[in-house]
Amino acid sequence: MNPESGGAQRVVVVTGGGSGIGRTVARELLARGHFVVLAGRRAEMLEETAQGAASALCVPTDVTDPDAVRALFRAVAEGPGRVDVLFNNAGIFPAGQSVDVIDDDTWTAAWQVNVSASVWCAREAVRMMKTTGGGRIINNASISAHTPRPNSVAYTTTKHAIAGLTKSIALDGRAHNISATRLDIGNAATDMTGAFVNALQPDGTRRAEPTFDPVHVARLVADVVALPHEIAVPELMVMAAGMPFVGRG
Repeated sequence: MNPESGGAQRVVVVTGGGSGIGRTVARELLARGHFVVLAGRRAEMLEETAQGAASALCVPTDVTDPDAVRALFRAVAEGPGRVDVLFNNAGIFPAGQSVDVIDDDTWTAAWQVNVSASVWCAREAVRMMKTTGGGRIINNASISAHTPRPNSVAYTTTKHAIAGLTKSIALDGRAHNISATRLDIGNAATDMTGAFVNALQPDGTRRAEPTFDPVHVARLVADVVALPHEIAVPELMVMAAGMPFVGRG
């Protein structure tokens, strides 16, 4: 098993692996022959994602707890023994609040899950990657890292932070053959995007927005995972055609 050759089996850690995009990506990676470490809070959801695959390791983890993240990567070290790719996917979309009404708990939760957890996981992954010749970190951001939705100050701010985190990882990891990708997704059809059937628009109206099957996200992620480490993909965007992102409205 040579992680440096394109198409070889990778060891991939997927956070938020119990549902949504994390589950879809994990299953695509398993189908392509990779070893997937699934992290999330609920063991039964991780096991459901794994579907009994021998090349899956389920590690119940609260990624907002740095000690729990350290334990996650100790399990990786004791199991497959390395991490080739980290898919920093765990995240939340807080209830819509503008900056003048956002409450303390909503802000704190968004920052802990969307930003701090990504930093804790990246920290441990990079430490391991430095000892094994390199790797790749894929951070699940959003098109909100470019353009906000109305009343989304917590989500928008945290996803802009992910953009900065990705660049910092790429710069600091360059000398160690570690690259980073910011994955910006728009309206993949998951539980999180259910509200887009009646989405608030900047002009105050509401309308249904198009969505798309997250399997297409999974296939893109899997294609990046399979690339040799010497190939970097700094940014990747995928969204539902026709959604209100490019231009006004």
